[in-house]
Amino acid sequence: MWLRLRQLALVARELAPVIDDMHEVFGLEVCHRDPSVKTFGLQNALMPVGSQFIEVVSPIKEGTAGGRYLERRKGDGGYMVILQCDDHPPRKNRVAELGIRKVLESDDAEYSIMQLHPRDTGGSFLEIDFQPGDLAPDGPWMPAGKNWKPAVRTDVVRAIAAAEVQSPNFKEIAERWAEIMQLPLKPDSDGNPSLRLENATIRFVPDRDSRGEGLGGIDLVAADRARMLAAAKKRGRLVDGDIVNICGIRFRPVAG
Repeated sequence: MWLRLRQLALVARELAPVIDDMHEVFGLEVCHRDPSVKTFGLQNALMPVGSQFIEVVSPIKEGTAGGRYLERRKGDGGYMVILQCDDHPPRKNRVAELGIRKVLESDDAEYSIMQLHPRDTGGSFLEIDFQPGDLAPDGPWMPAGKNWKPAVRTDVVRAIAAAEVQSPNFKEIAERWAEIMQLPLKPDSDGNPSLRLENATIRFVPDRDSRGEGLGGIDLVAADRARMLAAAKKRGRLVDGDIVNICGIRFRPVAG
């Protein structure tokens, strides 16, 4: 069985400025806006990064889960880590064995969702989904719509290499996620506990910015690192060496 990092969701108070930053700094284009998220009091936009996706959601009314998350994390930031699996029933059985509650679950012929309760997983919203049919890395992905490939731009960045989950209890969170995914924890080059998926890494780090636990960083495989950093500097988003801060996320260019 495999797991892929297919989508990362961010939450922002204002959607348009974040989308503008993503376009200008990373060269990304919006491929889909899902009208169904209005049910949750949100608006969204998805942008492909190669065959993976960054989604940004923003509340459009008071009292939404996204709005509460903004308050808890003290502003814009990471929201969800969304994985694709090749076989859903074993993943669902594992979650049941561990007694983990589900925030959202649905099964249909086109797409199956299993969103886990963050109080039971720690770290961030974790979602494991399944889409039947073509399971190639660039296969269909319902949240991105049916026509996402024309929006792919890889001249600046071409893949998501890692998601960085931060927490004061990062070692315990790492062990919990390893239990859920049934993958071994291995230290990365800096000694951080990490999980290696088929196409990316999830690493777990201490909370160094006092914003609490959540998705705090994303590594992007850079096709044109110089262009990315120059654009980030021009827009006031280059904050520390080669760290770019957009939507409260530490973006790092990496080789790939």
